[in-house]
Amino acid sequence: MIRDALLPLLRAPECAARLSLREWDDVIRQARNANLSARIAADLEAHELLDAVPPGPRQHLIAARAVGARQRIASLAEIDRVRRALDECGIRLVLLKGAAYLAANLPASRGRVFGDIDLLVPKAALPDTESTLLRHGWISSHLNAYDQRYYRQWMHELPPLRHVNRGSSLDVHHNILPLTARHPPDPALLLDQAVPAAATPGVWVLAPADMVLHSACHLFHEGELDNGMRDLVDLDGLLRHFASQGAFWQSLETRAIALNLQRPLRYALHMCSVMLATPIPPTTLAFGGRWPSDTRERLLEQLYLRGLRPNDPTAGDAWTPLARQLLYLRGHWLRMPPHLLTAHLARKAWRNWSGHSDDDEAPAPDAIKPDRQL
Repeated sequence: MIRDALLPLLRAPECAARLSLREWDDVIRQARNANLSARIAADLEAHELLDAVPPGPRQHLIAARAVGARQRIASLAEIDRVRRALDECGIRLVLLKGAAYLAANLPASRGRVFGDIDLLVPKAALPDTESTLLRHGWISSHLNAYDQRYYRQWMHELPPLRHVNRGSSLDVHHNILPLTARHPPDPALLLDQAVPAAATPGVWVLAPADMVLHSACHLFHEGELDNGMRDLVDLDGLLRHFASQGAFWQSLETRAIALNLQRPLRYALHMCSVMLATPIPPTTLAFGGRWPSDTRERLLEQLYLRGLRPNDPTAGDAWTPLARQLLYLRGHWLRMPPHLLTAHLARKAWRNWSGHSDDDEAPAPDAIKPDRQL
């Protein structure tokens, strides 16, 4: 049986004063699994409710708040290192997702914990970008030949990079959807509309509508939902914040059409409204027509109502594992055409069955030499 411990607290932090110790136990478990502990702590602190939490769960939240604050400082320092590296080759640093929220000091960055710094560069700038980052100590974390080919030929990003000393991770994107997706947007439209990050000089982020669309695209086009609830909270925070800007809702619809991201936006608006009570104008909420328009949307709603909840036994029911599996397969179906998808999943299944990992395979150094890059 689903026990909604986290959602009520995210919708209305003031309900924290009424929670029993048993309910706090569920909150802490679900928040930890959803990477939302620091966010919950930040919300309660903003409402001056943190001191009213019973001592046990309060210690968990205070510790999470400290981890979030430390990561915030470390991430800003790492963002500056990436900016200075790219400055050497004249490439503008355009951040995505959590790093962008932080650089722009958006409310969505409050208590936001993330592991990777995501950036977007023009595809033509990938060789210079990768070579520069290699010189500054970032190396590919996926060394076998198949993974190198998977990322460089089919995906929308380079194989993830990891710094040899600091261990920080970078995801260098040249689009926000895989090249093998059915309708990848034109990344030039995103880069052309990028704006300076308000709180971090020399750093750029996507325009408000594009930032929301990328967040929606990431959540409702990918099938890995380990951080699904956190990403939905991101969307809720972005929509609430940008709603104060004039003509934001109209620009959101216009850009969704221009970037061919109508479906991700439609799903994002609906699920934010249903799960987090995000205030959305009725006309925008009806973007693409009345919900549900068909059986597929009715089924997707039920899958996402389960898949987006924290990956904790208390937050699921008997159908949750199946829902997650179906959404995982759907994400891959959207990523690749059937013949590539079949071959890719067969290889992953063989790896799981045989116990082979990336580290078991011989490195493919030629694939990461600058003269062999894209």
